[in-house]
Amino acid sequence: MAHKSFRYKAKTTWTSERVGVLSGIGKPNITVGSPPEFKGKPDNWAPEELLVGSVNTCILLTFLTLAQGRGLIPATYESEAEGLLENVEGKYLITEVTVRPRITVKSQADVGPIREAIESAESRCFMSNSVKAKVTVVPEVIV
Repeated sequence: MAHKSFRYKAKTTWTSERVGVLSGIGKPNITVGSPPEFKGKPDNWAPEELLVGSVNTCILLTFLTLAQGRGLIPATYESEAEGLLENVEGKYLITEVTVRPRITVKSQADVGPIREAIESAESRCFMSNSVKAKVTVVPEVIV
């Protein structure tokens, strides 16, 4: 099987202080900046949050691909993710990301296959595979 390569673009423009705008062609702009811990404003999206959000979103999309490939559609899916930023040997880095999906299924028969799909998503998510941080998925599957 031939594997394809893709390129993705994003533009950031500094606006003032520790604030900028993240943009892409045909997409809504996102105001970005330093988090409050680094002299930023709490209402801007910080790079740390965007990284955690990217991992969280990738787990969702990978899970949906795997589940739908097995003919499964969850009744609901929502997840929270948390990243830990630590100073390691004088450098700040996100060392771990924990994703906590809560998945509702329509029948007891779907619990096992859905659990298998979400557990497979952790190792198949390209964002998880791209970051140095340890990524852990702690799913809750309910009927």
